Amino acid sequence: MAHKNRKKSKSKTKLHPRSKHRARYDFKILAEKTPELTAFVHVNKYEDESIDFFEPEAVKMLNKALIQHYYEVNDWDIPAGYLCPPIPGRADYIHYVADLLGKTASKDSQMNIPKGEAIKCLDVGVGANGVYPIIGASEYGWNFVGSDVDAKAIENVAQILSANPVLEERIELRQQINTSLIFRGIIQEGEHFDVTLCNPPFHSSPREAEEATLKKLRNLKGEEVTEATLNFGGQSKELWYKGGEVGFVRKLILESKEFSKSCLWFTTLISKQTNLPRVYQLLEDAKAVEIKTIPMGQGNKVSRIVAWTFLTSEQKEEWVNTRWQK
Repeated sequence: MAHKNRKKSKSKTKLHPRSKHRARYDFKILAEKTPELTAFVHVNKYEDESIDFFEPEAVKMLNKALIQHYYEVNDWDIPAGYLCPPIPGRADYIHYVADLLGKTASKDSQMNIPKGEAIKCLDVGVGANGVYPIIGASEYGWNFVGSDVDAKAIENVAQILSANPVLEERIELRQQINTSLIFRGIIQEGEHFDVTLCNPPFHSSPREAEEATLKKLRNLKGEEVTEATLNFGGQSKELWYKGGEVGFVRKLILESKEFSKSCLWFTTLISKQTNLPRVYQLLEDAKAVEIKTIPMGQGNKVSRIVAWTFLTSEQKEEWVNTRWQK
């Protein structure tokens, strides 16, 4: 009886105010466009409709339903074993980046979020899911370049785009041939981006990734777990990098300096707060002109975006005036 009396939260208040995902999942509505979701929905111990978030296929089907319902994307799918990220958190990154650009464009307290094809974004590590460009193009009409070292990931996103002509017009895909590089070989001569996005690998080795997954599963299930099953999947390049999160972001920062005049804002997710002091030091060493930290929260998880620019206030104003004119 105690389960039945649990007070239900009507909204996910930690999500961005413009998020379409603040309300509780309405599985009946989601299943109207994605009937396959119905097979994974069950009534949990609180007598709420839910899915098994430890079941990879169930999570993928929920994401497919969310993308189809809220962003009107057809035939979204990912190959087995590839990263299937939680859509609300990815949407939040896009919305906070929109705020960042809006504050850059605003000369007063009224934030003016730029929309349309004048805004060009680079998603570093677009993955097989293509979620950041899909949401950014759908919500704000921005143009995107999505880069990845994985040819199969690029091919899968290309298939998604081919089924969605409006997105195909706004999203370009580029494979990074040299796995030791990030921006070089992707940003072309004379090309400019208003913002770059990145979800860096969290871990420094496959073993560390597996141990982190086991710990997460133990905490969620409240019992001993000896086999790691990644409910959101993930290939090695998506989950770990030599030197871990800081190692990857160090490379990102070093290369961003080389393209300091090619981009207005560089941004990246930082999953571990303990990594922030090292990231700030790397940015100071690179002589970033301005550094911002944007907190995010989804449920019990806390994360943040770190953004930096090498442009002065005058250069940013000139950028906005010359590139964002309607």
